[in-house]
Amino acid sequence: MEITDPDVLRRATYERIDGDASLAAEERGHARRMVESDEAEALAYLVDPFEMVEEVPGVELAQASWSSEHIDYDPRAAEWSGAFVELDEDDEEY
Repeated sequence: MEITDPDVLRRATYERIDGDASLAAEERGHARRMVESDEAEALAYLVDPFEMVEEVPGVELAQASWSSEHIDYDPRAAEWSGAFVELDEDDEEY
């Protein structure tokens, strides 16, 4: 996934946090600070992995986690175009 407008993402997340009556003021402040420093945190407040699969028959989500990294994306580069990229000894084969 690519975050195309971090400011829009943050604003949407702040609205969700500010509207969450279950958060105490201190928790709300902490959540806002986390969102300010990390887009993955913002996304985690907006996307609930349990809701994503609750209607899928035969699936029960036991645990979910988030991770992210900033990368330089170049859609013309071979590694992003779907072209074959040779694995080196540090890559795992699945």
